[in-house]
Amino acid sequence: MQLTDVTADSFDTTVLAAGKPVLVDFWAPWCGPCKALSPVVTGIAEEYQDAISVVKVDIDANPGIAVRYRVLSIPTLMLFADGQPVATLASPRRRADILAALSSWL
Repeated sequence: MQLTDVTADSFDTTVLAAGKPVLVDFWAPWCGPCKALSPVVTGIAEEYQDAISVVKVDIDANPGIAVRYRVLSIPTLMLFADGQPVATLASPRRRADILAALSSWL
């Protein structure tokens, strides 16, 4: 499964106006931990695609989004529901931790 890359032009429509919760993976191409986390995030997207959407935001290409939501380190996962951020995981490491944070929406 290929995750959708969201840009500044598509963020509001894809994330904030979505009909279901959206997990946003804030990352950068040079970030080793981001690359290591990518298969975990993709697996969650595949397994829970009926409950949540999962997208990626390259903070180098879209710094305004990172500033807007105060993303200070990467990788950061942020769950949005009804257009609002409802959960943030900075530098998540384990699938179990991610799923525990998302459990109310899965």
